[in-house]
Amino acid sequence: MKTVVDSSGLPADAYSAKCPTRQVLEHIAGKWTILVVDALLQGTMRYTDLSRRIEGVSQKMLTQTLRSLEADGFVTRTVHPTIPPRVEYDLTTLGRSLAEPIAALRQWTETHINEIEQARTRVIAEARTH
Repeated sequence: MKTVVDSSGLPADAYSAKCPTRQVLEHIAGKWTILVVDALLQGTMRYTDLSRRIEGVSQKMLTQTLRSLEADGFVTRTVHPTIPPRVEYDLTTLGRSLAEPIAALRQWTETHINEIEQARTRVIAEARTH
């Protein structure tokens, strides 16, 4: 049975430009979202831990990604009343359900990276010969 979107009463359809599932799909398919969710699958992490774990993410992008994940209900943010305040991030039940296919996608990419790079090299070589 097809899920009906509460806000519109229409069936969920990511192929429809008007469906809110499209926005969610765009969000969760982002590079930083995938890496943050996958990192948090290992357990609760502080901002600095996430920043160290995900090489190359800027402070701005990590902050935006965490805020979006929190707004969508994938991540909880807990502020501990210490000086300075300690902030921790963790996956919600919804976030954990998202993390499973994301982890599978990361693992698939890591497993097949050599095949992908070989294909890219072939295409580049063929383009140079034509």
